[in-house]
Amino acid sequence: MKARTARIWSVIHTWTSLISTVFLLLLCLTGLPLIFHHEIDDALGYSPKMDARAPGASKLSLDAISAAALADHPGNVMLYMGWDKDEPWMVSTFTNKTVTSDPQTTVVKAFDAYTARPVGLLGTGPMLVMLRLHTDMYLGLPGKWFMGLMGFVFMVAIVSGLVLYWPFTRRLDFAAIRKQKSRRIWWLDWHNLLGVITVVWALVVGGTGVLNAYAELLLGVWQRNELTAIAAPYAGQPTPAKLASLDTVLGNAMKATPGMEPAFVAFPGTPFTSTHHFAVFLRGDTPLTSRMVKPVLLDGETGAVSSTSDLPIYLKAVLVSQPLHFGDYGGMPLKIIWALLTVFTIIVLGSGLYLYIARRRKQGRQPRAVAEASIVAEAS
Repeated sequence: MKARTARIWSVIHTWTSLISTVFLLLLCLTGLPLIFHHEIDDALGYSPKMDARAPGASKLSLDAISAAALADHPGNVMLYMGWDKDEPWMVSTFTNKTVTSDPQTTVVKAFDAYTARPVGLLGTGPMLVMLRLHTDMYLGLPGKWFMGLMGFVFMVAIVSGLVLYWPFTRRLDFAAIRKQKSRRIWWLDWHNLLGVITVVWALVVGGTGVLNAYAELLLGVWQRNELTAIAAPYAGQPTPAKLASLDTVLGNAMKATPGMEPAFVAFPGTPFTSTHHFAVFLRGDTPLTSRMVKPVLLDGETGAVSSTSDLPIYLKAVLVSQPLHFGDYGGMPLKIIWALLTVFTIIVLGSGLYLYIARRRKQGRQPRAVAEASIVAEAS
């Protein structure tokens, strides 16, 4: 690599790293507990607990669950109803004052599918604080988009670091740690080694984080294009005064998509459907297809199927990226790997900051030309 090229890549790597370091440290420190949020919620008592079930008991109708959720919060309307494939006894309900109310005021509560008894709020406690800091720093959409931008800057820092890795280490054995050199060189070797170890993972987590940050924008694109086209025959129709039975809606949706199971139901007027339709999102039964939901739109008054279609590739990417971002695909072993790689990334970020400060101090003690020449010489 030519000296001028190395200098340009070095400047890109230095400044993209410096700009994103503080926010990436926040993302790593909050993301680490979020990897184990199920286990932490269980340990702290924030997970719903089910009562003992009588032998032979049957699940109640969805209409009964919906009625119980509305009775639990009088004046609210239903937004969504969902099912966790790992908790088949539980139904999650989302209610708010109106379908257009601030999403941050949505009440998310779990109900026992056999008794319709509320068994606890979902997404509360310390893990909710961690999640808000991780996703938007309590700044709403502007915060999400800013964190997405920092994620993109981080990916530029990774790529530039990868470009510089070979020129700076080609005279060394792989994974060499020069203990006999100065402390700055020792930390430089660890910075390079851990950076290489985490590079693929960091690109995956960084890329999925950027996708998640702009999920609302992508959902808006889907609403303006595909969803508008599907709902065009119903344009101008008001939200149904009397909604169809939820059990009829879900039954018709499952008949239209054999072999799939429901993931969640979006009520008319919510962002995932039109003002006149229910939208039932169904999923497959494998680790991958369980994240690839298929929407079925149903008439809000009759429950008849209006349309079935696949989501566009960009929304499928968002749905797949969300669990991948937190290592929620392969159980505890994958979570432990995700946690170790997060710790390694924290060390890379901290060592990078130390190397920048150490270099600035070194440059302050010698003429500028000599300092720049020493940097270029390491890469040439």
